[in-house]
Amino acid sequence: MSVPSRLALYAASTAALVAVLSGCSASASAAPASGGASSTSAATSPAGSGPALVVYSAQGYDGPVTKAFTAATGIPVKLVDDSTGPLLTKVAAEKNNPQWGLLWVDGDTAFAALDKQGQLLPYTPKATLTAAGAALTPSDHAYVPVSTTVMAALVYNSAKTSTVPTSYQDLLSSTYAGQVGMNDPSQSGPTYPFIAGLMNQLGGQSNGVAAGEDYLTKLKSNGLHVFPTNGDTLHALETGQITYALIQSSAAAGEIAKVPASATFAPKVAYLPKATLLPGVIGIDKAAPAAVQAEAKKFVEFVLSPAGQAAMQAGDPTGDSLYWPIVPGVKALAGLPAMPAYQKIDPYFWGPLENEVNTFFDTKIK
Repeated sequence: MSVPSRLALYAASTAALVAVLSGCSASASAAPASGGASSTSAATSPAGSGPALVVYSAQGYDGPVTKAFTAATGIPVKLVDDSTGPLLTKVAAEKNNPQWGLLWVDGDTAFAALDKQGQLLPYTPKATLTAAGAALTPSDHAYVPVSTTVMAALVYNSAKTSTVPTSYQDLLSSTYAGQVGMNDPSQSGPTYPFIAGLMNQLGGQSNGVAAGEDYLTKLKSNGLHVFPTNGDTLHALETGQITYALIQSSAAAGEIAKVPASATFAPKVAYLPKATLLPGVIGIDKAAPAAVQAEAKKFVEFVLSPAGQAAMQAGDPTGDSLYWPIVPGVKALAGLPAMPAYQKIDPYFWGPLENEVNTFFDTKIK
């Protein structure tokens, strides 16, 4: 998911998610879209021929993909490009008058919440998915996974150290005191799924929250640094404030692709058991006009097609394009390692806990 700058302002997502989960509309004064490719003030196609497909997306490659889709199908797309938090806020605020036809962001917890409210149109695409992709597909097909990254990758400065942890418990030892950094889950979209994944493997659904809170408390006592987003955490790594950073795999791979190794900074990536799958997900608005829904289904099919996957991989080659494909036959971009050992968490269980967990992090860990 997502390049650092695109996940800034993710704090808004917590409020949005709460509103989604509670079935209440968010405030109309929520963060407006910024930096996007277009506004949402209109949703009609040229010449008044009918409703247009409005795509809300936080993916770095969404511009090239929507253009390729239109070129291939002749279907116009109104793209609203923004970070995940503001988009979720908009979706919540528009609950009673949706302006979107298709939502495309990383992470499936928000989609599980929308599904619980009956806001998503179930759809089963024609494409067969890999085992990882199939594992990410909900049983009711309320949303469609189209790619995946993992959370977290551990990026370390190999010019400074050759010591690499092999477990999350290692990070609690004195060897790593004051050397580890991670993002703030209230601002960084991928970070709540990371924490939920930690909780899931430390204590499962019965005791995971308590076990995870205990672990994070110990990590803080060992000098954990918390930064807003991937970009801030990577900057701290580059400047020597920390030696190890826990961030999204695509951002980690992008750091290696973008930053040449030097005598003082040489980033490398390791994965601790087990990373949590973080899918790129598409959902179709159940309240959209039938014509829009039909176009949205074609969009999903395009994204999962060879042409769509090629557009995704070419659109942001040092950022979001660094995902592991879940369409058989599509290879990951060069430079990405094989997908590490992973776990998949249940978004329908962990999604509703996001506000509670983020509140704990805000008050006890930051």
